[in-house]
Amino acid sequence: MSAPRSWLFVPADSNRKMMKALASEADAIIFDLEDSVAPSQKSTARDLLGLLPDRRDGQPQRWVRINPLGTDAHNEDLDALDDFDLDGVVLPKTESGADVATLAGALAPRCLPIHAIVTETAASLFGLLSYRECGSSLVAMSWGAEDLSAALGASSKLGPDGEIAFTYRLARTLCLAGAAAAEVQPVDGVFADFRDEAGLAAEACAAASEGFTGKLAIHPAQVAPINAAFTPGPQEIDRARAIVDAFAAAPEAGVLSVDGKMVDRPHLTQAQRVLLRAR
Repeated sequence: MSAPRSWLFVPADSNRKMMKALASEADAIIFDLEDSVAPSQKSTARDLLGLLPDRRDGQPQRWVRINPLGTDAHNEDLDALDDFDLDGVVLPKTESGADVATLAGALAPRCLPIHAIVTETAASLFGLLSYRECGSSLVAMSWGAEDLSAALGASSKLGPDGEIAFTYRLARTLCLAGAAAAEVQPVDGVFADFRDEAGLAAEACAAASEGFTGKLAIHPAQVAPINAAFTPGPQEIDRARAIVDAFAAAPEAGVLSVDGKMVDRPHLTQAQRVLLRAR
């Protein structure tokens, strides 16, 4: 199962929205049982998930965001999961790798991959390195600013210049570094203004250049710009292939010249990742 470029959230209490999401070009759909579903509607949402049509070739991966550990809704979600045809589970408000390990144990013997949202509480910012110890169930980590700003008592997640404030840039960076340390997919957070395609494209391209390999989406209109940003272009693929071929021809070399530029082993690692994403 390849790492999704676009992860599209959709409320699980709306059959119309779920069917629209399944018809989109998203790589993965996250059927949401948490924040976008009112407490009174969670039971209905679980029932609707159980009624989704069988998969067809070419449809997105199917993931479910369950409710946080320690809540009654979380336990009810777990009881319902066996009725769903899933590719994985999204766990919100995780504070350490121990939370992922707890969920993996509760899911056993069903070995479902886990995507953890890792920056939504104050305590979570101190546990980003622990995810490298939580076992093989973890496959992706993403970050979120909205819940974190609420947890911190902030009036806004934006600075005076209108850009995201330092606290939330720090959370984003820690998520990226934590995912790299855990050797799982780093997924950038949501871009809230789904009507601003140019702003989304710029943010997604910047995220890709920093090392993220996917991004969360909240509207089907965001899928195409996200997929484009995280799909290597022909020039990038050609450059990566040239680097990989050069080291294959000289496997003992530490530094080589490719197209007149010096490249070393870190460049080889980056090139290999580009070709993996291209596939």
